[in-house]
Amino acid sequence: MQLKDFSYFLPEELIAQHPRPQRDASRMMRLHRGAKTIEDDLFAALPKYLERGDVLVINDSRVIPARIYGKKPTGAILELLLLTRRGKNDGEELWEVLARPAKRLKEQDVIDFGHSCEGTVIARLTDKKWLMAFRAKNGFENYLERFGRAPLPPYIRRKKSVDPDQTDDRRRYQTIYAKTPGSVAAPTAGLHFSSNVLNDLLARGVQVASVTLHVGLGTFMPIETEQVEDHVMQPEFFEISAETSQKINGAKRVIAVGTTSTRTLESAADKDGHISPGSGETSLYIYPGYTFKRVNGLLTNFHLPCSSLFLLVSAFAGTDFIRQAYAHAVKDRYLFYSYGDCMLMI
Repeated sequence: MQLKDFSYFLPEELIAQHPRPQRDASRMMRLHRGAKTIEDDLFAALPKYLERGDVLVINDSRVIPARIYGKKPTGAILELLLLTRRGKNDGEELWEVLARPAKRLKEQDVIDFGHSCEGTVIARLTDKKWLMAFRAKNGFENYLERFGRAPLPPYIRRKKSVDPDQTDDRRRYQTIYAKTPGSVAAPTAGLHFSSNVLNDLLARGVQVASVTLHVGLGTFMPIETEQVEDHVMQPEFFEISAETSQKINGAKRVIAVGTTSTRTLESAADKDGHISPGSGETSLYIYPGYTFKRVNGLLTNFHLPCSSLFLLVSAFAGTDFIRQAYAHAVKDRYLFYSYGDCMLMI
């Protein structure tokens, strides 16, 4: 399959730059996979589409404020996106990072991040990734909590000069049930949930189960191969508890909230769809032709063309049906991507 066949036209004004004022006021497109029908609704109506005995699986990973800015010895500004924590060494924290611009970055460069924090370039890992050691007066984690910015994707535009405390992104680019820190991008399908919606689901007899997948390069790295099959996903950490696996194995239907929950469940499922508790890393890459073992329904946002996420939803609902749904979304002025609207496929 050629990657170019998974593109679509999207007017720039439909890329959401801010979340809706109320989380559950997002629009929701309902796709019936069997009948191939589409209907328009609001996210707040989600409970009416689920039934007693269904299990809704959420990703409880918490987004860390992983975007920081520093100065090179030359005075040039450097933007870093923290990817993976690799441990501590003599009071320093080691992280894999993406750097921009990275052309003139070299080993042993010392970057000043202000507020008694600096980082040293240890090694170049790939064309895109570096290993750096960070030191901060009151600890690097405290520095991030105070001065780090929400790691918004590049299509959401914010001024670098604006203090992160003056925006609402640290709160809104986070699900209300986020618990385990580790993601450098939000599991965005979960951003729509409010306490009211969760309570309505529970009142209908729908169970909610949580898994953890720390969103990283594996999820948001662009596909650079011409052939779909040639792409390789970067590994991401996941964990499933015994309580969650028990709920899922006894479910009438399993509804995954987002592509990250989907990949977690499909990574852990055996050929019969049984889920075992445990943790590890997954590089599962789902594209058309994949046979789903455990997920019966999927709630997800509208994704970038030619992305691994768009390929996953095409595999789940069928490529032609997804093309039809996205064309409907553009025509009906749905909002797209991280802060945009969503679709429910059952």
